[in-house]
Amino acid sequence: MKTILITGCSSGFGLETARYFLERDWRVIATMRTPRTDLLPPSANLRVLPLDVSDAASIRHLMEAAGPIDVLVNNAGIGMLGALEGTSLDKVREVFETNTFGTMAMTQAVLPQMRERKAGVIINVTSAVTLKSLPLLAVYTGSKAAVDAFTASLALELEQFKVRVSLVLPGRAPATSFGANAQLRMQGAIPEAYAAMAQNVFAEWQQSTEEVTQAIDVAQAVWQAATDPAAPLRIAAGADAVALM
Repeated sequence: MKTILITGCSSGFGLETARYFLERDWRVIATMRTPRTDLLPPSANLRVLPLDVSDAASIRHLMEAAGPIDVLVNNAGIGMLGALEGTSLDKVREVFETNTFGTMAMTQAVLPQMRERKAGVIINVTSAVTLKSLPLLAVYTGSKAAVDAFTASLALELEQFKVRVSLVLPGRAPATSFGANAQLRMQGAIPEAYAAMAQNVFAEWQQSTEEVTQAIDVAQAVWQAATDPAAPLRIAAGADAVALM
């Protein structure tokens, strides 16, 4: 029985992915900043462990508790909506610490065991915004585009050790808590000069009739990346992301 470790399992993509793999008899290590055992069905194959991917000590403690890992899913992330001009560098650093550096840190943490075994899969969840640029998402897109680029290079480094690397790119997912979380960092991030544009952008999003991404789409894409040795480097998740790809 294989073990998958998934970051950011308190809601959305991570929670659905953990549920999906549990239903298929995998051992699942579901990590959250504040662990909650009531979010997933009770199972002997489930462990819920604390993790803050921006904290080196938290990562170290997790790895000591987790044991051997066959698949790592770097899903933990935070959103950011706002014009760059109105966004403090502290907020920029916060987004990159989790989305970019947290992904790199977790990858570094599992690589030694995978390299030594000459087996393992690393799956980084980014976003379809790296395929189609959108306004008010410059910081968030930058943090995810960096992961896209470093993942492509990492895949070449790890071929010799038979460690596979994949990117899962979800589209817009209004049913998740991403939008609400992103708005928490909006205070002061839309200066008056950008207000009219922002109102138009938000109106377009609310009135959009385009297909969107569901959490199950991401879980299925992660499953493909984890179980199919022939899976491509980039896997779109959701009808809108597939269309962009």
